[in-house]
Amino acid sequence: MLYTRVRTAYEAECAERGGADVLILAGTDPLASPLPNVVDEVRRASTLHLRVVLRLRGGYTTDGGEMTRLRGLASSYRGAGADGFVFGFLNAMAGIDVGACGELAGDDTWGWTFDRAIDAVLDRDTAWTALESLPRLDSVMTAGSARRVEFGLDRLIGLGESRWGVIAAGGLAPEHVPWLVRGGITRFYPDDPPSSADAVAAWRGLIDEEMARARTRG
Repeated sequence: MLYTRVRTAYEAECAERGGADVLILAGTDPLASPLPNVVDEVRRASTLHLRVVLRLRGGYTTDGGEMTRLRGLASSYRGAGADGFVFGFLNAMAGIDVGACGELAGDDTWGWTFDRAIDAVLDRDTAWTALESLPRLDSVMTAGSARRVEFGLDRLIGLGESRWGVIAAGGLAPEHVPWLVRGGITRFYPDDPPSSADAVAAWRGLIDEEMARARTRG
């Protein structure tokens, strides 16, 4: 699957024409939430599954005051056509903030993606176990490293058989795709928003080609 970061309706149109599967809508800062009216514009421009980033500031922590605003944003985004969300919060010990993530997820029905906060934890094994308790979490973005995919490639490949829908993200380059597909990774999230439908189509073609090769190898 090809996940594509977009910021505008035009980029959403490019993503859909180029063959993306899922849109990740962020603000100008890729770690920040967009304005609600942008969600509406993107929804009108594309029929693809749309997930919106939920975060108000840099870093991976949050607090009670922000949580009220974030839940308000989530409600507004859902009203504008969002299908789900992307977020992830850590506590003061650089572990998963299960309380904050669970509160934001609430008891609604939408699915969501845990973002690259997972790459900033101190204890990876404990963090991945903590994800098990979060409601409706269906995918996790990771570079396998706090830096970029090139430094976490082996770890990413090791996650290919996990129960999570692991999304390779963070410095993903075309040359990583064959190795990741062989390791069982099937979801990919390039860093840059699309400049054209052709740019998305290039990723689409590469992923499809490598997935076909993997099926042939059996």
